[in-house]
Amino acid sequence: MKSTSKMMVIAAVLLLAAAMLVMPASARVVANGGTVFDYETGLNLSAFVANGDQLAKYTDDDPTKGQIFSVPVANATAFDLTQIDMQGNYGTYFHVQNLTHKIYIRDPTVSFNAVLQDDVTSSIAGKTVTKNTVIAFRFDATEVGTYLTGADVATVNVEIVTPGGGTIRQINNATGVPQVFMDLRLDAPRTYFNNIDISQLEAGTYTAKAVWATPQGFADYATDSNSVSFTVASKEISIVSNKENVVRNNPFVVTITGDSKTRYYLYIKDASLTAANQYPTIKPGQPDVNITNVAFVPLIGPAAAATLANNERAKIGGVIVNSTGAIVNTTAGGTRSVEFGTTATTDDKTFTIKIVDPADASKYDEVKVKVEEGEVTITAEGAGSYYLGEEVKLSGTNTDSDNVYLFMTGPNLGTDLNGVALNNLSRDASAGNYVVRAVESDDTWEYRWDTAALSGTGSILDAGTYTIYATSNNVDSNGAFVCKNRLSDVKYQTFSVVFKAPYLSLNDIGAVVAKGDELKITGVAEGKPDQVRVWIFGKNYRNLGATATVEDDGSFEYTLERADTQALATGQYFVVVQHPMTDGIFNVIPSPTASQPFRITDAQGNAIDLGSLAASEAATAVVEALNSPNCDDTYRKVSFTLEEAWIRIDAIGDKAVGDKFTITGTTNLAVGNDLIVDVTSASFAASTKDQATSFSGSSGTVVVAEGTDYNTWSFAVDASSFKADQYSVKVESIDADVTTSTTFNVLEGVATTVPATTAPVTTAPATTVPATTAPATTPVSQPGFGALISLIGLGAVAFLVMRRN
Repeated sequence: MKSTSKMMVIAAVLLLAAAMLVMPASARVVANGGTVFDYETGLNLSAFVANGDQLAKYTDDDPTKGQIFSVPVANATAFDLTQIDMQGNYGTYFHVQNLTHKIYIRDPTVSFNAVLQDDVTSSIAGKTVTKNTVIAFRFDATEVGTYLTGADVATVNVEIVTPGGGTIRQINNATGVPQVFMDLRLDAPRTYFNNIDISQLEAGTYTAKAVWATPQGFADYATDSNSVSFTVASKEISIVSNKENVVRNNPFVVTITGDSKTRYYLYIKDASLTAANQYPTIKPGQPDVNITNVAFVPLIGPAAAATLANNERAKIGGVIVNSTGAIVNTTAGGTRSVEFGTTATTDDKTFTIKIVDPADASKYDEVKVKVEEGEVTITAEGAGSYYLGEEVKLSGTNTDSDNVYLFMTGPNLGTDLNGVALNNLSRDASAGNYVVRAVESDDTWEYRWDTAALSGTGSILDAGTYTIYATSNNVDSNGAFVCKNRLSDVKYQTFSVVFKAPYLSLNDIGAVVAKGDELKITGVAEGKPDQVRVWIFGKNYRNLGATATVEDDGSFEYTLERADTQALATGQYFVVVQHPMTDGIFNVIPSPTASQPFRITDAQGNAIDLGSLAASEAATAVVEALNSPNCDDTYRKVSFTLEEAWIRIDAIGDKAVGDKFTITGTTNLAVGNDLIVDVTSASFAASTKDQATSFSGSSGTVVVAEGTDYNTWSFAVDASSFKADQYSVKVESIDADVTTSTTFNVLEGVATTVPATTAPVTTAPATTVPATTAPATTPVSQPGFGALISLIGLGAVAFLVMRRN
């Protein structure tokens, strides 16, 4: 009996256990208006939803508007969101069967960061920390941490990928105790795993992220956190430079790596130099870089670190060099970059920059930076040969300093012959006189040297060869102003230039000029003056110092228009062209007054009245003023004769119909003038409609060409269509008021006396035939038709001859 009862009890227990195994875990009860997360399972919505109902999301959360997405509720007591693809449609879902009921479906998210334990607002993401740095992991899960609490709390694991590529979930601390990053509860919007000791990590870069652990749906489907990378330094303290070699007058940057937000001593070690300006210096105004021009004081712990640093710091005569040391404070990432500057006086040698931990003198690092001399270059636009008075463009590069200093040497320049300033040849370079040009950010410089301006300083610069110096400093290693014989420890380069005296040349204008013709006075004025002056003198005519612009190639042109020459009287004219030379200033100029309209002033300011002088004497007076030793201007002179314009036609002679010939002639009109040539038949006259016209002729335009004594012209004539007649030739200038004419005859050519007309008469054997037959055939002898034509031709010729006579 007992045995049977015992068996029944055992069976009941087994049945109970089996029932417990198949029963689901307790469901999270969700009330109306509650929050659930995608990928959750076993949600109990039965308080307001029945099996088979629907939940729907509406536009603008307004059930009266369109439905965006709907979720079926198959089992209200075990609602499973892992079975539904939400497609990102998170938000408010209304109970379709009762729109007063709703829930919020959200996406489970968590944000991860690695921060400093001492300053959790400072992330170490992307930064380098030392092994002494204590860090923390920070988790931001605002919604998950707010709505999943208590027994429903979500958890994460932190997975860390090591420099070797492995994945770990724990780190041993200094005593070997594991710090395990598993099942970390997200029971608040922001949570931390604090006081993580990384002293046992190998140096390298680590990448960490938070991975969902629970609930299982999160672990299976939810997106894990972002990844964060940080680097553990190989040394507890380090310093590196962005440049191993730097050209002086350029900066370089050192970067310190140490513990996060920690102060360190930074300084340049003593280099046994003689002047403070030979050291690089820390640039002022940098954040958390406190320049210290006195001895370092202990910050924490013993004074050994401060003593070490003070003993090694840069000094001149035992005094610390300013701006060569600082106390720097690292960032949250344990780094700090510090910029150093160099100048033209910085010594070209290797400097050692050191970082020391104030708490431990054994913790330090140093880096070497070599400062090198720069280079200076100079060149000039063009071939190096210039006319006095020209602007010379000098340019070059300078990698050694911020300025370029220019001076020049040459014959008798300077009181000590060691060079003078380019802009004032009376100022010695040895006294500190230079042209100073700033160096641009790309290391280039430029100076436009106006040599014409030198005359305004009382300077004298003759034609010859000169040497221009471009230096990187205005003082040498001894502190003396640089010049030709004082260039020690100064970077420089020279450039030689050749200056030539400006000159003036005139092109030939011809000995004779026709009235009404255009007169061009042209030439070349080297030295790049802006203008030349043109003086013209003739009978009762004065053109005093008219200006002509000089082009970039040195050419100039002054024109007397056709109307001008037409208005002038014939006779001889004198032309003087004046060049202002180096200073660009005309020393002889017109200075008319009301009573003396033709007055000029010479280089000494003396007035000369040209009005009472003959043309040749007036020209001579101007030339004598220009020849004065007080006048540096140069000149060229020329004369020409102005004549009445004429055109001549060379003898033509008689021509035959069908001839091809050329009518030629001469003229005093200038080369290039256009002439109209008309060849017209004398028979040209008005005719009636029933008359055939008897006109023939030719016309065209020809251009005056250069000749030996006079200029020439020519006109080709084809008489193939001409009729026998007298022809007139008229030649007329298009621009000048001049015309000439002549006549010539066109006769019937030899080809018009046809041999067939006379040959039968002369050679026919019928001389005996008429003797036999004439009496019977023709009682009276009369002229034939051919003979009649011949007689008419002879009559016409006789008429033309009589008419010509």
